Parts: sequence; structure tokens; C-alpha cells
Amino acid sequence: MDDASYCATPVPAPADPEADAGPPFAECVLCREPTEYPESARGATLCPVCAWQEAGRSACSG
Repeated sequence: MDDASYCATPVPAPADPEADAGPPFAECVLCREPTEYPESARGATLCPVCAWQEAGRSACSG
């Protein structure tokens, strides 16, 4: 096979930040970064990093 396009990697389309924004996200109650939860989520919302750190703290608190 001498077709050069066979192994060519496709060029990704430029990302449009407005298209992936989705609904407004709630702020993390610890670091104020956006979370994976919508603003309408109830309770204390944590970003993935703070949720992981909080799980480590509660697991080791015995």
C-alpha cells in the first residue's frame, strides 16, 4: 500500500469554548473552581480534586 493518507492522523477541529460550556456549573465550596454539577445542585458541591482529597481525609480519620 502506497497510500499516504492511510496512516495520516486526522486534524482535530478547533475547540469552541462556547459550544462545550453547557449549563452553568456550581462552584466548589472549598476552592471555588467549577464542578461537574449544575448550579441547581443542592448541597455542598466539590470539584473532582477536592472530592478526592476529602475522601482521603475521611478514609484516614478512623
